[in-house]
Amino acid sequence: MTDATARFTDTVTIITGASRGIGFGIAQRLVAEGGRVVLTGRKSEALDAAVAELGTLADGTPAASGVAGAADDPHHRAAVYAHVAETYGRLDHLVNNAGINPAYGPLAGVDLGAARKILEVNVLATLEWTRDALAAGLSRSVVNVASVAGLGASPGIGMYGASKGALINLTAQLAYELAPAIRVNAVAPAVVKTQFARALYEGHETETAAAYPLNRLGTPQDIAGPVAFLLSEDAAWITGQTLSIDGGAGIKPLM
Repeated sequence: MTDATARFTDTVTIITGASRGIGFGIAQRLVAEGGRVVLTGRKSEALDAAVAELGTLADGTPAASGVAGAADDPHHRAAVYAHVAETYGRLDHLVNNAGINPAYGPLAGVDLGAARKILEVNVLATLEWTRDALAAGLSRSVVNVASVAGLGASPGIGMYGASKGALINLTAQLAYELAPAIRVNAVAPAVVKTQFARALYEGHETETAAAYPLNRLGTPQDIAGPVAFLLSEDAAWITGQTLSIDGGAGIKPLM
């Protein structure tokens, strides 16, 4: 039986896009359970603040470190993996959380440059982070942060939804190919109260939350718990799955 309060002791996890929001919430959860985390993010000031907030582990050593850069920049990825090798000498888990959505409106009018960028960051960069992790000795598991937008039609953010649908399929493909050594799963959150999703609820949060049977929007902590579970040995016989975390929005009434 795994000790649920210390499931990540003596482990190292890379979390992309983790200076705030869902990524930072995941980092907080893993550190609370004894893990060391390496955070990435575009802005070094925000990343430094996140690392400082995570503090130290029980033995007094830093719980986190950070490397700033863009998720789809190969030089940034190389710097992250060089840092992991030099600082920790091991890599247990990878959380692909970085994502973008610079395009809003119907797909018929989407700017193709923006569409390509969404796919590069949300899908291709995830594949590249995973391949580089394998080359760096990744030993346990991967969790990809997708979205409920990838499970069906998502009006207004259709290109983002298409990218997350591709990410969900990529998760299954990687899980099949990397088994039995590495487990690969995904989570698909609905609207979570973060700066990234602010346009989806700001000014009408009550109305937005009313669409969820649990009658509230998600928080980063709501996503962090399931991600920690999927990374941990408590999920040792789970791979290739996408867990919808949606406050009950996916429930279909029968009558």
